[in-house]
Amino acid sequence: MKYKVLSIAGFDGSGGAGIQADLKVFSALGCYGMTVLTALPVQNTMGIKKCYPLPLESIKDQLEAIFEDIAPDAIKIGMLFSSEIVKLVSEFILKYAAKIPIIVDPVMAAKSGDHLLLPEAVKLIKERIIPISTVITPNLLEAEKLTDIRSSTKEEMFTVARELLKLGPQSVLLKGGHLENSNESCDLLIAANNDYKWFSSPRIKTRNTHGTGCTLSAAIASCLALGLDLFDSCEVAKRYLDRALEAAKNQHVGKGIGPVHHFYHLWPKLDKRAQLKNLKTCILGSGAAENG
Repeated sequence: MKYKVLSIAGFDGSGGAGIQADLKVFSALGCYGMTVLTALPVQNTMGIKKCYPLPLESIKDQLEAIFEDIAPDAIKIGMLFSSEIVKLVSEFILKYAAKIPIIVDPVMAAKSGDHLLLPEAVKLIKERIIPISTVITPNLLEAEKLTDIRSSTKEEMFTVARELLKLGPQSVLLKGGHLENSNESCDLLIAANNDYKWFSSPRIKTRNTHGTGCTLSAAIASCLALGLDLFDSCEVAKRYLDRALEAAKNQHVGKGIGPVHHFYHLWPKLDKRAQLKNLKTCILGSGAAENG
């Protein structure tokens, strides 16, 4: 448990997104996960039913409890919901986490279209959170809300990414999953010094995309905590997400937009009996499995 990653984000009781997904990713990639809860969306694979913001004092108390005890090696920031929460988190990060890599997933809406960031908080995300980030990971719709520029081609993605750099982050990973008429999923990583790299993979046809943004940003945070540089971290995270999508494309979890398979590389692809035998072997030893 040498590599410690903190998620500051919202809740997903159905397990596919938010801090639940982040903890799965941290564990799957060999890191020790911690969380600070910012808001309580009541959601499942079909959408968000209600959202309850937490008292500011409770968020501050959570942050202080973590930092007085366990120093994170990387921090992922997801759902912040309100202007007041944005202010609190940004002030805390500036004071206590100035030298820690900060990965910001500027979460604004769920796959169902429900708000995860109040419209009046977008301005403060631009002014207070993005400038203190190591990398931000918006999709094209989030990038449009941050820049007022729409992009539907790879050339236009360059324009938007450079505009996002003007907001002050060290780098931008602009996700091209919403590119029109493309058989590929193309993401652009560009740094403040204008170094850039495209990460492309075949588009996977599946309805199970719940929590993909959370998963990718949490994977980047994990890789940075493990000591990879930013470009390698984004490449590993992209491949991890691709394979998690592929592994889950034919699964059925819930009635709506299902989750990806965060542990595809750890859970054996066996029938139930064989999986139980494998579990016994791992925990009790080979003799117990043979006798059971």
